[in-house]
Amino acid sequence: MTDRILVVGAALYDEGRLLAARRSAPEELAGRWELPGGKVEPGERGEDALVRELREELGVEAEPLARVPGEFDLGRGYVMRVWRARLLAGEPKALEDHDELRWLGPGELWTVDWLPGDIPAIHALTES
Repeated sequence: MTDRILVVGAALYDEGRLLAARRSAPEELAGRWELPGGKVEPGERGEDALVRELREELGVEAEPLARVPGEFDLGRGYVMRVWRARLLAGEPKALEDHDELRWLGPGELWTVDWLPGDIPAIHALTES
């Protein structure tokens, strides 16, 4: 059995809108949209990784609220866990591996081209 690499994703909400981030790297993911987040470091709790990744990738402070049920297969050994999160401070900026951010209202969730691994997470968010 191969080891899975754990990734955290943030369902970051502000005023009822969800933040989506468009990938600029790596090349095979560029132009598609995802929930912001990243890899969990060895010995790091998922919630702590989420806070760290949002600080590094977006320059914001956020608070994890509740984990979305399930784990989402991203392929190539990666699995994502998603937390609903609240923006505490800062205005999100595309600092790392993204070239655009977009706040999506409830009726706009499917107006972006989500990465295949994020689609089940978006469905889980709308069902919970």
